[in-house]
Amino acid sequence: MKQLILNADDFGMTRGVNEGIIRAHRDGVLTSATLMANGAEFDDAVSRAKSNPKLGVGCHLVLVGGPAIAPREKISSLADANGNLPESLAGLVARLSSGFIRMKAIERELRAQIEKIRSAGIEPTHLDTHKHTHAHPKVMEAVGRVAKELGITRIRKPMENLRDSWETTRHESSGRTKELIAAAAARAVTPWFQTIARKYGLRSPDHFLGLAMTGGLGPAALRRMIDTLSDGSTEIMLHPGICDTDLANSGSRLQDQRETELQGLLDPGVRSALTERDIRLISYRELH
Repeated sequence: MKQLILNADDFGMTRGVNEGIIRAHRDGVLTSATLMANGAEFDDAVSRAKSNPKLGVGCHLVLVGGPAIAPREKISSLADANGNLPESLAGLVARLSSGFIRMKAIERELRAQIEKIRSAGIEPTHLDTHKHTHAHPKVMEAVGRVAKELGITRIRKPMENLRDSWETTRHESSGRTKELIAAAAARAVTPWFQTIARKYGLRSPDHFLGLAMTGGLGPAALRRMIDTLSDGSTEIMLHPGICDTDLANSGSRLQDQRETELQGLLDPGVRSALTERDIRLISYRELH
């Protein structure tokens, strides 16, 4: 049996992103989304999620970019004087590697983000991270401890089969060398990730796809990716949305690409491909 989770990251970033995610769920094949506790349109996303209870909603934990949720004085090694998180992934990794950031600060921030989502009336189906920061063993260890403490048992495993990545990306005329390198780097830490996940009782889908094709899963690419699915459960990561002024001003590198992925999720051919291949759509709620 093949089961598929189609998850949209960045729920809460802007109203256009929120609208795109809900449209992809209501009118398309999207089954899941992950909510940013520090997103500028968090409240709007919560309202939309409550109006669409079949959409699985997890927590998109953020350690890079935007305001921290925990009080700055409790996470001073992580947040700057203005209470903002590190601006870049490279900056976070450098400070982690140097030992500048205390792990307790990361745990406090992760806990605050999850608790904010729960306080808003959303019970997270699972956890993943913005910029895949939990592929870093130190972050994954912190995520594992907080997840166990808060009773969350499902997490994204952001490591994809590079053969499947190549089968999809080789059709792209623009080339995706940077994305393939990122996918290979994530794949390299798989043993550490799996060891920590077992330690804290965290479950993941059997397979993960979408990193190498970030922002490029339009109708044709998404149909090709569906053709590569193996038996068991798979998560495909997407970033649907509507490109509006707020998104343009957000600093996100994904702009028009979000509308490309929205069209992929709305495409009748994608739905037909899922039906023809007898692929069951689920959210993380149904992951056993």
